[in-house]
Amino acid sequence: MSNESCVLDSFAILALLGGEPGSEEVAGLLRRAQDGTMRLLMTWVNAGEAAYIVERRWGKERLYPALAMLEATALEIVPVGRDLALMAAGIKAEYPVAYADAFAAALARQIEATLVTGDPEFKLLEGTLPIRWLPQRGP
Repeated sequence: MSNESCVLDSFAILALLGGEPGSEEVAGLLRRAQDGTMRLLMTWVNAGEAAYIVERRWGKERLYPALAMLEATALEIVPVGRDLALMAAGIKAEYPVAYADAFAAALARQIEATLVTGDPEFKLLEGTLPIRWLPQRGP
């Protein structure tokens, strides 16, 4: 197994679920995690963020199948404990990013992984952690 690791934020999951630009790239990462050539992780905070956006965009009837699909993959959804919460708080204190985004960045830093996102807010963190950019949604 490769020691390559990537962390997904909600942007990446929503691109996948919505068939948006970047969805093929995220699907490819999930396949690599499934075949054991990489680790793919996200925090429960970011999974929760994706869940409320799915429910708001497409309704509760689409939420549970989406969650079941994610939980059936090799995506590791990481509980947030003290260390990760405090690391996210430090990022939020230093950079004007959304609190949920700070958790994705904190996990990527904690495990020395690449963050996979298309959220332009993370441009503020370029140079502080490796970022793999997905295409941004159109207007």
